[in-house]
Amino acid sequence: MKHFKTLSSYLDYLGLPRPEHPMLSVFNSKGDGYLPCPRESSPPIINDCYSISFKKYVEGDLNYGRTTYDFTNGALIFIAPKQVLQWDNSVVFEQKGFSINFHEDFLKGTELALQIKKYGFFSYTVNEALHLSPKEEKQIESIVKNIEIEYQNNQDVFSKDIIISQLNTLLKYANRFYERQFINRKEISNNLLDQFNRQLSRYFESGQLQENGIPSIEQIAGQLSVSQRYLSDTLKKETGKNTTEHIQLQLINEAKNILLQPYKSISEVAYELGFEYPQYFSRLFKKKEGISPTAYRELYTLN
Repeated sequence: MKHFKTLSSYLDYLGLPRPEHPMLSVFNSKGDGYLPCPRESSPPIINDCYSISFKKYVEGDLNYGRTTYDFTNGALIFIAPKQVLQWDNSVVFEQKGFSINFHEDFLKGTELALQIKKYGFFSYTVNEALHLSPKEEKQIESIVKNIEIEYQNNQDVFSKDIIISQLNTLLKYANRFYERQFINRKEISNNLLDQFNRQLSRYFESGQLQENGIPSIEQIAGQLSVSQRYLSDTLKKETGKNTTEHIQLQLINEAKNILLQPYKSISEVAYELGFEYPQYFSRLFKKKEGISPTAYRELYTLN
């Protein structure tokens, strides 16, 4: 797999114009123009750059990680460094919108270097992209225009700070708009929550806990065809609990039923629930229920 460590080498590979800045590039379609067209196809590649792009009027499929996404509708897409990209010649790259690419080192020494890692949407797959309303699109385009003006100007001691500030503003608006999208897509979110619960219940009922251990978030997300971060964020919005907390909640509920079988030791209960070490189970149970598994058993056996 090819790994492009500089922005220039990545853009060269795509066949796009060299950037005005060694660590930043801005492409923006204007009027009836289109974005520059990169190479028609590519095997899996990775690079060390962040990408923020808004694509409109695209036909064809792009494989992003393990997900195929139809770009016929416009979407705001965020890609973090080291994520896998590939596409084939079925993609038509005549598109309007914008594309901002910047090397991760561009953020070094700035507050945004830490803040950007907190934005979960950089870990979403492309089919979890942000779909903007016309009003939201204008707000984002206004910020991008400010970035482009600064990018095209002669660089001075203020340039980087101004661009970083505008990028920070763009990401804050994107975070706000994602919150709106979660609300507007509540039916989809509820469906994902139901699928998650059914998937987890099937796993428990099939006896895989004892055989294969506690399922990983990656495993469940993969079965639901969503990214780990998107699954966790969706569950958090719907229930106030993330993916890990939901798994733990189901484990504790299952534990309560098994603990009422007095012939099983606490260690046996832990192993049956997929815990490699019984003390981990006891610690989690006490944290969630306020009493130890032994105390819980004694309390409810007496009752």
